[in-house]
Amino acid sequence: MSSYYVTTPIYYVTDAPHIGHLYTTVAADILARYHRMRGDDVWFLTGTDEHGQKIQKKATETKETPQQLVDRVVQRYQAAWEKYGITHDDFIRTTEERHKTVVTEYIDKLMKTGDIYLNEYEGWYCVPDETYLTDTQLVDGKCPECGRVVEKLKEESYFFKMSAYAERLRKHIEANPSFIFPESRKNEVLGFLKQEIRDISVSRTTITWGIAMPKDGKAKKEHKVYVWFDALTNYISALSNHPGKFDSHWDQAIHIVGKDIIKFHAVYWPTFLMALGLPLPKQIVAHGWLTDSNRKISKSLGNAIDPMVLADEVGIDGMRYFLFREFSFGQDGEYTKEGMYRRINSDLANDFGNSVSRVTSMILKYLGENIEISPEDLEKPLAVTAALEHYPKNIDAYHFEKALEIVSNIFGFVSRDIEESQPWALAKKEDAESKAKLRKYLLTWRESLRVASLLLYPFVPTSAERALATLGDTVSLKDGKNVWGIVEWNKGPAKVTLAKPVPLFPRLEYKEPAAT
Repeated sequence: MSSYYVTTPIYYVTDAPHIGHLYTTVAADILARYHRMRGDDVWFLTGTDEHGQKIQKKATETKETPQQLVDRVVQRYQAAWEKYGITHDDFIRTTEERHKTVVTEYIDKLMKTGDIYLNEYEGWYCVPDETYLTDTQLVDGKCPECGRVVEKLKEESYFFKMSAYAERLRKHIEANPSFIFPESRKNEVLGFLKQEIRDISVSRTTITWGIAMPKDGKAKKEHKVYVWFDALTNYISALSNHPGKFDSHWDQAIHIVGKDIIKFHAVYWPTFLMALGLPLPKQIVAHGWLTDSNRKISKSLGNAIDPMVLADEVGIDGMRYFLFREFSFGQDGEYTKEGMYRRINSDLANDFGNSVSRVTSMILKYLGENIEISPEDLEKPLAVTAALEHYPKNIDAYHFEKALEIVSNIFGFVSRDIEESQPWALAKKEDAESKAKLRKYLLTWRESLRVASLLLYPFVPTSAERALATLGDTVSLKDGKNVWGIVEWNKGPAKVTLAKPVPLFPRLEYKEPAAT
């Protein structure tokens, strides 16, 4: 049994979660569910980032204390992940004492080794992105990431000696080609490391909402820890109250992040860890943006899409499927409501749902509800052979859309084979050969759909379980652990009782938005 540790970024709680947060979190959930099925010892972490200037400003606007603000907003994240069936093993908040303790311990250690030192910072700062910038990084005097106005800062600050670890990091990335996914993001990070790497500020004196820097008797003012050192440490601080988890899981960590925070995860975080003498994570996986009219969908740009509304509109499993069938994970993808409806209707209502309904109805009609299945009843189709071979490879390579395409080929086979074999005509014949042929067709289609439903489970867990129950498979996927053996052909129960099918995915009616 292998250890598998998957994380999302911790989300900034100035406002409710949006579809971009959902995309990242469901990706991690798919991986967690898949690896549990494979028998791996999975640990899945998500959480919230609750310190910094943005929180402080937002709380002032809403007439709350920062703690009241984060306590209120964090509930919306927890509710969203519960609704979408996110199977995280832990939820970390940076306002928790377990987190503050580890951050303080790490900062104190680096101050004592000289990797964090006191100096004065003068330069530009982007409040929305919590990012320090140089003159050369600005684009038309604005933040290169979000395009907004930056602030000029001059203050006493503690700095981290990132420059001392840049070359070591570059060598690690080049020696470990899979450390950063996809290739384009790896090249982006290597390009950054070829530039002059400056030491970075890790404290602020102008904010009050944050973790206090340890006192070394040198600073004239009280300092708070810079939000990125605070936030990134969550991946380890969350393990602090789970005995043995750091030793068993940390070096297997897979960080799932958006491409806009790749620099912090692939440059800042590894150099922090190097300075602390800690192992690096196994891999940093950066997905693309969901876009609306070629603009990133985000809270800060004012075009956020509420996943709770979408859940009610098109269904939880519909959303989970759409996000990972429609888009290539490492690339940007243009979100449209029309495209979402089309994909869910085509793949889930027409192909998946209709295939399960048709096959189950015919078995009930021609063979009855209680069936005993023998190997002679089944003939493994090429679509299933291909899926069982290539599905795991594509999941491991984060090609979620290809994995789902392979599964959809099974539904395509079933639909074509039904039309070509015409079971309703065979059912009218009384000879033994026709009856045996009908039985083989029906039970081969049923077994194909059983395998396909199991492969869909990480993506659409509720619907996959309903499909399996309709097909008469009594397997329990409540925790989904170590069930990969039954995904193989003819590994289901020998005796099954089928249920009367109900629509798994009722067709959605798309309505053009009213003209304004």
